[in-house]
Amino acid sequence: MQSGKQGTDTSTPKDHVQCEVEGVKDSACSVILTATEEKRIWRRVDLRLIPIITVIYLLSFMDRGNIGNAKLDGLMTQLKLTGDRYNVALTMFMIPYSVLELPSNLLLQLLRPSRWIPSIMVLWGISMTLMGLVKTYPQLVGVRVCLGVTESGFYPGIAYYLTMWYPRYMYQYRIALFSGAATLAGAFSGFLAYAINFMNGDGGLEGWSWIFILEGLVTVAVALIAVVVMVDYPSTAKFLTEKERSFIIQRRVQHAAQDEEHHVSQQVWAACTDWQVWALSIIELSLVAPVYGITYFLPTIIHSFGYTTSISQLLTVPPYILATVVLLAFAHFSDKLQVRSPFVFASQLITLVGYVINISNAPSGFKYFGTFLCVIGSYAGFPGSISWLANNLEGRYKRAAGMAIQIGVGNLGGAVACNIYRTQDEPRYLLGHGLEIMFLGLGLITVPLTVLAYKRINAKRDHAESLYPVTEKHGGKNGEDTAPMGDRRATFRYTI
Repeated sequence: MQSGKQGTDTSTPKDHVQCEVEGVKDSACSVILTATEEKRIWRRVDLRLIPIITVIYLLSFMDRGNIGNAKLDGLMTQLKLTGDRYNVALTMFMIPYSVLELPSNLLLQLLRPSRWIPSIMVLWGISMTLMGLVKTYPQLVGVRVCLGVTESGFYPGIAYYLTMWYPRYMYQYRIALFSGAATLAGAFSGFLAYAINFMNGDGGLEGWSWIFILEGLVTVAVALIAVVVMVDYPSTAKFLTEKERSFIIQRRVQHAAQDEEHHVSQQVWAACTDWQVWALSIIELSLVAPVYGITYFLPTIIHSFGYTTSISQLLTVPPYILATVVLLAFAHFSDKLQVRSPFVFASQLITLVGYVINISNAPSGFKYFGTFLCVIGSYAGFPGSISWLANNLEGRYKRAAGMAIQIGVGNLGGAVACNIYRTQDEPRYLLGHGLEIMFLGLGLITVPLTVLAYKRINAKRDHAESLYPVTEKHGGKNGEDTAPMGDRRATFRYTI
């Protein structure tokens, strides 16, 4: 089977692929496409999948993060959020959001993505709207829990869903395209909070209430559109021809995505006991904790520099815009070079420098520059760690479970980040910045150790294959296949 990079051989006008595709009429088919045809197919897939999930994730991240803007628009005063009450409200979102990601990804195996995603989106849109109507602190906490429950299935579900469409080295850029929505969410939240603040007093509600209500209603409206626009998997995609469906599925197989459909419990257990799932979960944690720390508290941090509330809201916008550009650039070159670790490591270093600047006694202008680095590095890094693990897990259930574990562990870092930026620590936030630096240091140690482990395994498999050519199957009793399957098979090579 040919294993060259898709679309890189311009000297050969056609690519001939022998395939065995589930869900296509012929069990053995020949897909012959020109490079131009391949690009056209991927463009069609991108245009059908990416825009809608990008808009959904934009709304998702705005809905969970706009409480940081509402904090400056009267939320703290009206609901009497004294002491650590604000931090507790943030934490009560993160706990169900993190814990329920694995069950929701397993549930996705039984449901259609085009129905599951819009359904939970309607529910979190309703939760968001109700948050604008709360009158007491306990009500706020209760609605935040509901928001965490309903949003928990989205990000890990979409991250897994895209692995069913794209080959290994086309994946991170697509993750970055919709993850970039989270970066832009910070910019949009700042703009919207600034504009919505002028509605303060309308309908007897303060500006912070309108932030929640309007964004929640928009979320419900987009969910109804998503029911019509979203598609499920390549084998059932009606917007593609049978030949195009065959090509997409085979391209994934050609790039080592040989998914097993059986042994569900064995695959889930394999994910729970796989060292790489936990190593990359630590790396994800090292990036996601800074992401949430800077997302929830950036307006407050900038406000502590001495700016007014309105100016602080606007000053949150530029770091997020620049971070989106860096995020896409990192993803493009990571896919092109077919490596993940250097870009993840670079993201951690950039973030570390930003937090070191902010924990120092530097002037406020230089600290504002440091917030750029915090946002750029943390947002550019976490799609890389997710793509890294997705590339290295085989078996659809193992990959779904492993990615959910990784993202869930990472989001537990968000629960920590919610509680480390305390009012009494203003303006330097020594505790918050110090713990974020600790998480980053942990990640900077884990990345090279993970790379060394992968290289050692790959080298062993290369050496064994040079001595004893592998045929992938070895007959056991009664002729069953006893060879290791998934990413444990001898011909699989881990992405570095």
